Amino acid sequence: MKLSKIRLIIGVFILVLIVGSVTWALFYKQHEYISPEPAPLAKPVIYLYPTKQEAVSIKLNFSGQLTCTYPDYKNGWNVIAVPDGTLTNLDDNKQYPYLFWEGVSTEAKWDLSKGFVVAGKDTKDFLQEKLAFLGLTPKEYNEFIVYWLPVMKNNKYNLVTFAGREYEELAPLHITPNPDSVLRVFMVFKPLDRYMEVQPQELKSFERKGFTVVEWGGTELK
Repeated sequence: MKLSKIRLIIGVFILVLIVGSVTWALFYKQHEYISPEPAPLAKPVIYLYPTKQEAVSIKLNFSGQLTCTYPDYKNGWNVIAVPDGTLTNLDDNKQYPYLFWEGVSTEAKWDLSKGFVVAGKDTKDFLQEKLAFLGLTPKEYNEFIVYWLPVMKNNKYNLVTFAGREYEELAPLHITPNPDSVLRVFMVFKPLDRYMEVQPQELKSFERKGFTVVEWGGTELK
């Protein structure tokens, strides 16, 4: 093969690599959502299911500002938890079904490169299927749906993804004693005027074992 042909082939190969890298970078940048203003994290709720009645301490190191908590956070929650999920808050000696918090953050970054595009009218069926697969119980996913369905069902479409590492880094939980299994379901969605193709997100099912902690919440991107 002539030297000029070899150089041409090498040049074409390098060009393909450059174009591919630029295309991927643009694709990723297009699908990385950085909020231009403090992003609201709406109604994360935390359920505790110990194997026996015990005292539990929960600290939330949220990279943002807490706007509402119930019961009052007061630099942490200290509760008596029982296996059915009922919590007695030691600060006021009242019972609660879960711990509730909301907040805003300027540090939130969400990866929208994978997910699901769902017609508003199909929101209920979609959430029932995906949340059950992820590992929420009917009680938990029904409470999720009751909160989010009115917000989503009237949109023509919604781009939905379930955040992973980026949510864990934004709002890490520290729980004592250490739970045996933790499920944190945080839905990120963006209303769409028209259907668009997106790479399907691969979800993993959750297995409850021992002292289990479950959390769900979400955010709407404008």
